[in-house]
Amino acid sequence: MRISLLDLLRIAVGGVTARLTRAALSVLGIAIGVATLVAVTGIPASGQQALLAELSRLGTDLLEVSARPAQSDDVATFPAESVAMAGRVGPVTGVSAVANTQASVRRSDVADESSGVGVAVLAARDDLLGTVDAELADGRYLDAAVDGFPTVVLGAQAARWLGITRLPDDGPGPQVLIGDRWFAVVGVLEPARLVPAIDQAALVGWPAAEQYLGFDGRPSVLYVTARENAIEDVRAVLPATVSPELPGLVAVSRPSDALLAKRQTETTFSGLFVGLAGVALLVGGIGVANTMIVSVLERRGEIGLRRSLGATRGHVRAQFLTEAVLLSGAGGFLGVLLGAAGTVVYVLARGWPVVLPPAAAGLGLAGAVVVGVVAGLYPAVRAARLPPTEALASA
Repeated sequence: MRISLLDLLRIAVGGVTARLTRAALSVLGIAIGVATLVAVTGIPASGQQALLAELSRLGTDLLEVSARPAQSDDVATFPAESVAMAGRVGPVTGVSAVANTQASVRRSDVADESSGVGVAVLAARDDLLGTVDAELADGRYLDAAVDGFPTVVLGAQAARWLGITRLPDDGPGPQVLIGDRWFAVVGVLEPARLVPAIDQAALVGWPAAEQYLGFDGRPSVLYVTARENAIEDVRAVLPATVSPELPGLVAVSRPSDALLAKRQTETTFSGLFVGLAGVALLVGGIGVANTMIVSVLERRGEIGLRRSLGATRGHVRAQFLTEAVLLSGAGGFLGVLLGAAGTVVYVLARGWPVVLPPAAAGLGLAGAVVVGVVAGLYPAVRAARLPPTEALASA
């Protein structure tokens, strides 16, 4: 005699709901296990994301490319097309450049020329701040609206040396004398964490440097960002890319030590996730197995009655297996919801980005069902092997 799937589900649901309190506790047990699985993957993943973001801010994807002079009296520069050529390298995500104009800067026309010693006047591209992750302390940065005019942005240290640490809220801003031309100070930078040389620089727009300072458009330093997994490959090809004629005179900084720390962190966290997930599922499986074994012991009379009315061993096995899967599936679904909610609350309280790996939810549900099958297998076999007379006698 065969039993339909619908009837099997109806019988299993009846067996579960007949002892609703115990079923609820069983569901809660597996839910705690799955919630633990989701939480121990989601919370470390969120913490990892926050840590990796902090490490990325240390310049793990940034390379500094500088030119070395062929002779001691030469000015080291790259071809004017070098920025565009570097940008064509596949893994490169951003390129900017500066060039030393060799101009001097003074606070006023009556100040001695030595008053600006230590401040380098650099022609800078509009995208420099975004590339090197620098920030403004006051005012604005160079853009298409002002980079063609005699305007300048001061690095943090250069601003202190020149006595201009803040810009007025109203009225004309301060000016500095660069070469023999007055330049209006339109912005002051925060200390640059990744490129300290910018702190001691006065940044002039690329077009303005060409028009007012005799700049020839050839950069002397490139700042290149690239995908972290290809940073070493990019570093290897940059010399020949930006200076095809003299690649040996190109110096490229090595990747930040933070990149190695970041990669080690990713590996460590991956191993941690696997270990914690396994422990959480094991705990949930033990709970389901215990619940189903107790259920078999308490339902001997029911098992004997069903066997005496014609139910086969296969029917009994299928019933108890289905009950175990129902309990585990319900617990898995509830556990995913509880784990996700707990992770979100904890992560937001810590100020981390919320990361809920889809694999954790999928593994939680699938793992709960698999654990339910494994945990219910022995109780189901044990129930099926009970002789009807013995089961009825012990009821």
